[in-house]
Amino acid sequence: MKTISAKTEDVVRDWYLVDAKDKSLGRLSTEIATRLRGKHKPIYTPHVDTGDYIVVINASKITVTGNKMEDKMYYKHTGYIGNMKSSNLATMMKKSPETVLMKSVRGMLPKTKLGNAMIRVFAGPDHTHEAQSPKPLEI
Repeated sequence: MKTISAKTEDVVRDWYLVDAKDKSLGRLSTEIATRLRGKHKPIYTPHVDTGDYIVVINASKITVTGNKMEDKMYYKHTGYIGNMKSSNLATMMKKSPETVLMKSVRGMLPKTKLGNAMIRVFAGPDHTHEAQSPKPLEI
């Protein structure tokens, strides 16, 4: 038996369209991160981007359970002393709902150059990747 190590030119990538309407944030994020990494493919190699392209629409219609809308906090530091900004999930969903999903999925991807260019999220039902004709993916 030989261990197969995928090369960048051997990877076949597909385009998928995910509708996030009425989906749970955490369960949707884990499935998207798995498909972006390529862990669902038999040629998965950790140091090569073997994943598919995922376009997420309707990010503003994501649901969460419990009191997460008020209790879940997002923190950001400006770099100056005493300037830590915080906002809860409800505020973030009003301001930029695609950022909530991006942060959730980004936390599950590698913190290297490999994970930097793996995701596109759109708040509404329209996206800019019609030319790639993404196939719908049911999660």
